[in-house]
Formats: sequence, C-alpha cells, structure tokens
Amino acid sequence: MAEIEPGQAYGFFTDTSVCIGCKACEVACKQWNLLSGHEPSFLDGYDNTGQLDSQNWRYVKMIDNVPDETMGTGQGKAWLMMSDVCKHCQHASCMDVCPTGAIIRTEFDTVYIQPDVCNGCRNCISACPYSVIGMDEETHVARKCTLCYDRLQNGMEPACAKACPTQSIQFGPLDELQQRADKRLADLHSQGVAEANLYGRDEEVYGGLNAFFLLTDKPEAYRLPDAANAVLPGRNNVGGWLTGAVTAVLGVLGGLIALRRRQVSPEEPPPRETPPEAQAGEA
Repeated sequence: MAEIEPGQAYGFFTDTSVCIGCKACEVACKQWNLLSGHEPSFLDGYDNTGQLDSQNWRYVKMIDNVPDETMGTGQGKAWLMMSDVCKHCQHASCMDVCPTGAIIRTEFDTVYIQPDVCNGCRNCISACPYSVIGMDEETHVARKCTLCYDRLQNGMEPACAKACPTQSIQFGPLDELQQRADKRLADLHSQGVAEANLYGRDEEVYGGLNAFFLLTDKPEAYRLPDAANAVLPGRNNVGGWLTGAVTAVLGVLGGLIALRRRQVSPEEPPPRETPPEAQAGEA
C-alpha cells in the first residue's frame, strides 16, 4: 500500500456484493480501539450487534431479503450484507451542531470527535442522520468510528480494512476508491446485476461520503436515506432558519401584546369590606 500522506482525503469503499458477514471487521475494530462491546444476545436472525453506538463502531447488517415462498429458476435472491460504519460525511451535521468544537475534520479529511473537548451534550447524536454516534456510559463523551485516526498518523491502514478477508472493505485515497468503485459497478452491470448502485459516491448524499458503498438493492433496503431524503437537520437549512426566525418573532409579538393588554386593562376594585354591624348581625 502507498504511503499515507496528511493533506489527502482518505476513506472507505465498501463493496457489499462480496461481504460474507464474517464480522472480522467488527472484531478487529473492537480489538484495536479497546471497545468492550455489549453482552452478546441474538436479535433478529443472526444479528447479535443491533446498531452502531459507543461500543460498536462497525456493524455488519444481515438483512433477510429472501421471500419465504419457493423461488423459481433465475429468481433467486441472497441475503443483503453490509458492514456499516460512520460515513465521514462532507456535510457533517454532527460537526455543525457541536457547541464546543469537539468534532473536527482531520488532516486526512475524516470526521473525528476529540474526547477531551466533548462536553457530553448529545447534540451530535440527535443530528447524525445515520445514528452512528453513541454516548460512552463511563466517560460520558460521544464516540464513533475515527477511521483509525491513530493508525493513519502512523502510516497504517484501518484495522477493519486490514482484517476483511474478501476486500469488501477497501481503504485508500478517496479519488482512487471512487475510480475503483466506478469500475466495479460497470463490471456488475455487465454481468446483469442491474440493481447495483453506488451510495455516497457523488455529492447527492450529504455532499458525498468518505465512507461510501456499492449496494445491490435500493438504499432503503439497507435502512439508508436515499438522495431525496438525505437532507441535513432543519436548523442547517434555509427553511429551518426562516421557520425559527418567524417563530421567534411571533413569540416576541405575542409577549408584547399580552404586556400591553395588562397595562391598559382597568385595575380590579379592592375587595369590599364587610361593615362591623353586619359582622355582628351574622354572629
């Protein structure tokens, strides 16, 4: 592998068509990053991970895409498998909403959370459209895939890519990965896999993803937002800003009107005192 150089954009190209669901990437990620993981428990089918969070920075999705009824010749379908990870988005909403500047873009163009700057506010967790960030229960800081930032600084490829036995996870300079992905997509189309598509390869999804995927079905089948739904949180959109501004103005006007009405309304008369003789009569 060529030398890893700061100042160049790096990322992952994950080819789901050759993923075998072995979870070697999950194990390698946990071992290198000293992630304890959770108590093992089988969830849906063979899934014993469940989701990306503070202890799972890689998650092999196993999606049963095979109908229960018997299939005829030429109609067979296979399970969808995908090693999911932080996408290191170009338009990273987690970075936009971080109040302390804990989330930065590194010299390798990856998105990194600085644990010593994070104040545990959880804004990034709410803003992430892929639900990849989790709050560490012991340190109370947000955590996610770092794209093995410490390994990159020492000229080593990320642990998950190194451990993948089928080269489903490929690491390298982003421009080289994109060229490799384009060729792989063309090969699959020539083999009759018409459903194959690249997700996050271009700018349609959050400005482009440094960790992008080759899928063999629609993004929704992998529980990913498609290009039409890949919008940043409202507070980062023009419409969101306008809505917030209008709401604030209406709130101020409502307060002023209520204050004005209170000032011009006649004062209520003081309670009428009962005469002493009436009090005596009542007694």
